[in-house]
Amino acid sequence: EVQLTESGGGSVQSGGSLRLSCAISGLTYSSYCIVWLRQRPRKEREGVAAIDSDNVITYRDEVEGRFTITRDKVNNTVDLQMNMLRSEDTARYYCVAGSGVIYYSDGIYKCDWNVIGQGTQVTVSS
Repeated sequence: EVQLTESGGGSVQSGGSLRLSCAISGLTYSSYCIVWLRQRPRKEREGVAAIDSDNVITYRDEVEGRFTITRDKVNNTVDLQMNMLRSEDTARYYCVAGSGVIYYSDGIYKCDWNVIGQGTQVTVSS
């Protein structure tokens, strides 16, 4: 059973940085994708950054150049370094995982995830 545990959220001022970490256990798929999603107040959940077992990495356009997703194979985590944070980055951030790699369909990159963590709150004040 795959389990995901997020950590690293908190409150920062605009322009600040945070590093989120997703601790992964039970992931035995040979091919997999890990995505950081977020849900902003009164908005639908949206993808932020993704990485897969082939080291393919994708980002949401509005975080490109500010956020970096990395995989730490030693500690078995997928981290999200968030720099130059803006008030609109305020959201609950979730780590999700699925078997299979990232693929391109209907104009966007997708990961067929089926496991989600409990999330971690990020609040950016202006």
